[in-house]
Amino acid sequence: MPTTKSRRLELRTDESTDRMITEAAELTHVTKSAFVAEAARQAAEKVIARADLTLMAPDVFDSMMASLDRPDESAELAALAGLPRRIRR
Repeated sequence: MPTTKSRRLELRTDESTDRMITEAAELTHVTKSAFVAEAARQAAEKVIARADLTLMAPDVFDSMMASLDRPDESAELAALAGLPRRIRR
């Protein structure tokens, strides 16, 4: 189902960028508006998708994962773990 285009977006750019956009739009057989809208949409989707990711070096990831298998030394937590359970299974 086609969506109704009801929003307007304007931008200012330099002559060189405008020429590149015009050429790219012509090469892909779409209007400049369609070309810019699609390029902006793709860039926005990429940014939004990356916002949910945490990127790190493999060695940092391996170190983090290994640390999950090593309990922290905490006298307070050890004392709490030794208390009788309130709920029995």
